[in-house]
Parts: sequence; C-alpha cells; structure tokens
Amino acid sequence: MHIMRGVAIALVACVGTRAMAQADPTVLDKIIDEGKNRNQVMKHLRYLTKDIGHRLTGSTNLQRACEWTADQFRSFGLQNVRLEKWGEVPVGFDRGKRQIARMVSPTPRDFEFTSPSWTPGTAGLQRGVAVKQPTTLEEFETVKAKLKGAWLVTQSAPRRGGQVTDEQAKLQAAIDGSGALGLVYGSRNELVITSGRYTNLTMETLPKDVRIMVRKSDIDAVFEQIDAGKEVVLEFDLEQKFVPGPIPVYNVVAEIPGTEFPDEVVIVSGHLDSWDGPGSEGCCDNGTGTMVAVEAARILMASGAKPKRTIRFVLWTGEEQGLLGSRAYVEMHKDSLSKISAVFVDDGGTNYQGGLVCLKEMEPILKEAIEPAMKAFPDLPMQIRVVERMPRGGGSDHAPFNAVGVPGFFWMETGRSNYTHVHHTQHDHLDYAIPEYLVQSSTNSAAAAYIVASAPTMLPREAQGTDGGK
Repeated sequence: MHIMRGVAIALVACVGTRAMAQADPTVLDKIIDEGKNRNQVMKHLRYLTKDIGHRLTGSTNLQRACEWTADQFRSFGLQNVRLEKWGEVPVGFDRGKRQIARMVSPTPRDFEFTSPSWTPGTAGLQRGVAVKQPTTLEEFETVKAKLKGAWLVTQSAPRRGGQVTDEQAKLQAAIDGSGALGLVYGSRNELVITSGRYTNLTMETLPKDVRIMVRKSDIDAVFEQIDAGKEVVLEFDLEQKFVPGPIPVYNVVAEIPGTEFPDEVVIVSGHLDSWDGPGSEGCCDNGTGTMVAVEAARILMASGAKPKRTIRFVLWTGEEQGLLGSRAYVEMHKDSLSKISAVFVDDGGTNYQGGLVCLKEMEPILKEAIEPAMKAFPDLPMQIRVVERMPRGGGSDHAPFNAVGVPGFFWMETGRSNYTHVHHTQHDHLDYAIPEYLVQSSTNSAAAAYIVASAPTMLPREAQGTDGGK
C-alpha cells in the first residue's frame, strides 16, 4: 500500500504543474470576468426563496423547485437535463402560508414558532385558555374540567420514546380524550428548530396531536402570567396538509459534456430540499449552495467552457432526511463510480468557499483549481488542508461518495455568517444571505470544476482498503 501511494505521489508531482495548462487560460479569464461582473446568483436565490419558498422533501414546493431549476439549466444550454427519480415519500406534506401563533390576553404577544413536519395543523384559527399540562393522573383530575377547547402548555419539549409506565400511558390516554386543542412547549433558547419524519407513515396512520414549539422567551411569558394567577388566552392557526402518496422524489441532473473523456465526470452539487418551519425560506440551508451550483453552470456556459471531462450538476433532495438522494445516486450509479473524478458539495450556509480537505496526492490539482478565485478575490483567502485519510463521516452529500472511495469534498465555509442562527430555524430566509460571498462561491465553483475536469488525469484516489476515519 505504501509503495502504491508513493507511485501516486510521484505521478501527481509530474502532472500537477501541468493542470492549469490543460484548462484554456482564455476561458478561465472569461469565467472570472463573468462571475465577478455579471453574476446572477442572487437573482436565482431570490426567486427560489421568495417565489417558491421552503422545500420539504415530498412537498409541492420541492417539486416546483426541481422543475424550475431543470428549466434554468436548459435555458443556459446544458445537456441531458433530467429529473432522476430516486425514491418515494409515502405521504406528502405541504405547510401553507397561513401561520399564526400568539398570546391574546392578558398581554398581547406574537410568538415565533414551529411544529414538526408531517404533523397536523389546526382546523382554522383556534383560540383557547392556556392550561399547564398535567404530569400525573392526580393533576389531571384537578384540571380535566378545563381542558376541552384549551391549549396545554409545558416549558420543555415532551419526551419521545423510551419506557412508558402504566400510569404514563393512562395519563396520555386521558389527555388525548380530554378535548384539548393541542400542546404548546418551549424551545431551549430563542431558536425554534423544525424537524419531522415520514417513516412508516400512511394516510390511515396519520398523527392526530397538534404540537407547537415556541421560543423560550414566549413560553416563559405564558408561564409568568399563569403563575401570577391570570387567565392566559392563546390562539393558533397552522395551515398544514397531508397529501396522499406515494410521492415520487427526484434529483435534478444536468451536464456540460466532456470533449475528450465524456464518460469521466466532475460533479458540482448541493441539496435543494430544506426544512419548512414558519419564517424559513430554505435560504442558507441550502438554497445558497444549490444556487451557487446553478450559477456556476450559467457562468461556464456563458464563458464557452469546453471541459475535457463532463461536468455534471446535481441538485440532491432528501438530504435532510438522511442524505437519501445522494445515497440512492451512489447505489443507482454504482457501475460508473470509477469514472467520477470528484464530487463537490456546497452545503454550509452563505459564507464563502474557503477551501478543501484532501489527501496529499490530490493537493497539486486542487491547489491549481482554487488559484483563479484566490487571485480574483484576494480579500477572501482559501486553503487546501491535507489529511492522511479522506473522512468517512459528514452530514452532507459528499459522505456517501467518500464511503465508497469516490473523492467527495465539502467546501469549507469561511466568513462572518453565524450558521447556527439559521440552520433549520425560523431565521433561514433571504435577509441572511451575503451576496459578495455567494459571488465568490459560484465563481470559484465554476473555475474549480473546469480545471479539475480539464486536468491531465482524474483526481487520485485513496488506496482501497485504507481504514478511513471520521
């Protein structure tokens, strides 16, 4: 294994300095000029977030986004544009625009909130008194007369799973039959994070409980009034709809065919799906990454780029449910994985592309790949960080490729954006996108993909049998 690695290093040392020579310098100049001076990434992102909105896997919005991005690729002149089905969602879920949550009295207050995806909304606007959720059968007996038409409130999220005692089961059954409107609980902080699952869901087994998470400060305000002996009235209107399935789900694929080695591929990608909580537009996770890929495609076509290998753009879906679209892609295309030179994934928010993690053997080509953007954007430095083994873990769509030995790269995200503030939260909207960073990212994606696709060889791979770490 060490001998083979030494051979690989020597080979790269010979050809690495020629990588730039394989890419047409005139085309690279055009790519940088187009990316810096006529960039349209914010135009794409504005349409995606404002005209389409959040894009839950299996939702109507996601299907609209898939069709729209495919149309964009066609309009740029890409070839082999298609929606590639990878699976089905048993029950679809659409969260509507009518989303209201507030305290009506004694002190009016609008809440920031969410509810789990694939759970029921309200039957229109529902107003009721807030009652502390009983935690024992004895407590239930003292409040049961108040529960019909009331909102149960608790300061933290209900526990899910684990052992359920007989008393807990009886208590839950009593609450379920009480006529309460639903449960309102607090987040750990001022962020409300949306999640949910459709596993084993059918139209016959839909959940019936309305569950609403509000900010910690919101639930604290409710309890402050209740503890002061005041009647608290809450109202909620959650427009949410289940859609009978199965709902087909797709990755969006488009190509710039290679001129010399069309069967060898460089993939530029990001995930198009998002979570769908109220307030979220699916902007920084991951409208930014997918619109960077879309704009990179436009820049390359506008620059007349003719790479030696095929540059394939893939917008994954099902990422938020466990990298489902990319995992399925690896399985569906297992016979051609040896022809994939590299997979680039942009999925870290609105910060700029700050570099890559790679093996020593890969470093010369990848250094050449980021050099044009480094020169074009000197105030946005980038780096190549060398590691002994390619990572096997990771929470994005590069991971399924690295798991089978295909070089997968997650662009480092560098800059001033606080990703935690927007990640799956009510703040994931266009106001938090940073235009100058996305201009750099889309320009770099175009130039890097062109250089790697035009390199003398495919990107070297880790020796088979290497024990990869996380």
